[in-house]
Formats: sequence, C-alpha cells, structure tokens
Amino acid sequence: MYIKQLIWIVIGLLWVAITAFDTGAMAEENKCIACHRNITPGQVADWESSKMSKNGITCSDCHGVKHKNSKDSNLARLPDEHVCAECHEDQFDQFVKGKHNYGWTTLNALPITHMEPDELMEGGKGCGGCHNMGVKTKVQKKELLDKGYRYRVNSCDECHTRHAFSKNEAQDPKACQQCHMGYDHPQYEMWSSSKHGTRYFVKEKGKLPEKAAAPTCQYCHLPNGTHENRTAWGFLGVRLPLPADKQWAADRVTILKALGVLNPETGKPTARLDIVKAADLARLTDDAWKIEREKMTKICAGCHSGQFARRHLEMGDRMIKHADRLMAEGIEIVARLYKDGTIKKPDHYPFAYPDFFYFKRTGGSYIDQVLFRMYMKYRMRTYQGVFHANPDYAYWYGWAAMTKSLDEIKELDRTMRATHKNN
Repeated sequence: MYIKQLIWIVIGLLWVAITAFDTGAMAEENKCIACHRNITPGQVADWESSKMSKNGITCSDCHGVKHKNSKDSNLARLPDEHVCAECHEDQFDQFVKGKHNYGWTTLNALPITHMEPDELMEGGKGCGGCHNMGVKTKVQKKELLDKGYRYRVNSCDECHTRHAFSKNEAQDPKACQQCHMGYDHPQYEMWSSSKHGTRYFVKEKGKLPEKAAAPTCQYCHLPNGTHENRTAWGFLGVRLPLPADKQWAADRVTILKALGVLNPETGKPTARLDIVKAADLARLTDDAWKIEREKMTKICAGCHSGQFARRHLEMGDRMIKHADRLMAEGIEIVARLYKDGTIKKPDHYPFAYPDFFYFKRTGGSYIDQVLFRMYMKYRMRTYQGVFHANPDYAYWYGWAAMTKSLDEIKELDRTMRATHKNN
C-alpha cells in the first residue's frame, strides 16, 4: 500500500513539474508574441497563419531562448538550413543535391562578384538577392554576420517566405518569378506566355476542368515535391564530352575558351573547370546528361507521348548547335582583335581573349559588351525559349537578336580595324 502511495506521489510531482514547465514556456512564448505584435506584426501574422504554429512550433524552437528583451536581440538565433533539417530532413537532403544549393557557390566563384558593390552581392540587392540559395560554410556565415547581413544565412525562406513557410507559396509558379526572370534567365516570362502558362492561368480562374493538364515550373523541375532540381544542359548551355559533329565540337571549344574553362592558347582545362564542377554548372559525362534528359522526357510524357517529348527536346538540342555556330563566329572575331593588339587586354583578364566570367568589367571595349550580351542574354533565350515552348522568345528575343548582334560585331570589327590602322 505504501509503495502505491509513493508511486502516485511521484507521478503527481512530475505532473506538477511538467505543467509548471509548460506554463512557464507558454508564458515566455506569449511574451515574445506580445512584444513582436507591436515591433514586427507581419511576422507574427505569418507565423500564426502557418502550419508551424498549429503544430506547436514556437519562436524558441527556431530562434533559441537567449533573446529575452529589446536590448539583446542580437542573441536571437537566426536559423539556417540545418535548423530546418531537424524537422524536414528529407527535403534538406534533396536540396543539397540540387542546383539551388549551388547558388551561393556560383556567385562567389565568379571573379566579377568581388569587383561589384558589396550591397548587390552579400547584401542581396542585386545578384545576391537570388544567389543566396545554398548551404553556407561556417566561414561564409561568419563573413555575412560580421558584415551585418544577419538575415542571409538561410536559403529555405527564398521559396518558403518566413515566417509562414507555406508549402502552397513555394508550389506557386510566382514563387519562382523573383529569380527566374529578366536579363539572362527569363524562364518565368517564357513559361507564363507559353501554352503551358496560358493553360495554368485559365485553369486558375476555374475555366478549365480540375484534371486538365496545366504544368507549372514546379511540375517540371521539382516534381512530386522534391527539392532536388537539375537540367540536362545546365545554366551555361554547355556539356562534355564534345559532340561527334566536328563543327559543333569546334564551336563549343571556342565557347569554353571564352568562359575561361579552356586555356585559349593551349586548349587545355584551366582552374575554372573545377569551379564548373563544384557548382554543378554543366553535365560533364554522357551518362550524367542522359540521366537528366530521361527525367525530363518522363515528365513531359505525363501529358504528351514519349515520342513527342523526345522530338521536341531534341529540337532544343539542335537550336543550341545553331546558336553555338553564331556565338563561336562572334567570339573568334573579337579574339582576333585581342590577338593583333586592336583591343588591349584588361589587367584583370587572365588571357588576351574575351572572358565572359567578368561580365561587364571588360576594360572599356564596347564590342566585348555586345559579345557578352549575345551570349548571356540572346543565346540563353534562343535555346531556353525552345525548351519552354515559347516561339516568340526562341525567335525574336533569341535567335533574331543573336544574328543582329553578330552583324553589329562584324561592323564594329571593320570600324575598329580601320581606326587602329589609321592611328
């Protein structure tokens, strides 16, 4: 009898302790909410609307318990992807395998990044606004914190805006628009004005049957909710090994030289090939390319026949081949201007050769600017317009603009040579 009484007493004490702890914790959380309802009401509203709040995930779960008042806000932990992974392990593991995880790596690998205003890069008001994607190292996180960019350590909230972290938001194609638009990657514009986008918007208004096909960015590139994304051709639109077609192989070598991946003097790989590998910017084996192509073929076959899908994807491949012929011709014209001294090599260029990785820091040569625009803007539109089923982007914004750029390069070449000879 005594033992039973003792057991009940212990259970009662434990219950009191647990209740007291929960009450104290709840009071602490309520204090956070009461304070931030005045300071950051939007954040509180987002959190209250989230699944996290409905499932008991509170401020301290993500931000820790050290921050107590307005004077020690610097003690609040700003969660990185590893904190998110505590609950979302599968999504984290998928993310680190996909190309979004290489956004920050890519940005910092480009030499031009370190010549631009810091606010545009680490501050996120330019390239860094999208390229913040990617798990940071301890050193990278410390650099961001030391510069005062405390809110740049997590990339999950690029798609799932804090503090709602909404799955519905991340699955809406508009979530992709902020980054996948504009100068060198107008994928959102291509998709939204294609037949795929048209059907999505019509369906969104309830004017198509619920089961009608209306593929979104996520349907094709993040199927079934996966966080791993990759494409066969990669961002640069190049791949290895070289094709069997001799002219296309030569054209791709010329482009790889302008990317600084191959030494323009020897044709051998440079250290930049390691950057391309590290940032997963291109498929470097036939098998790697075929894996991604087969994935996309199967996705397309969710609406179309497999034969139709393959034929149209191969059409995109052939447009890259055509675009590379124009691109290589333009590069070779400018390269000859460097070789004969008509254009002086900028001090920051590794070779007397066009260098696309320096973007607009060309040392004042306008013809370099035209060449770069031809590659980064118009060539991208040419083949991506085909892959995104957008005729106008493929032709007028892409191919036609490439041919116009090549004509301009040829005219500038004649003018520069005549001027240089006269001097």
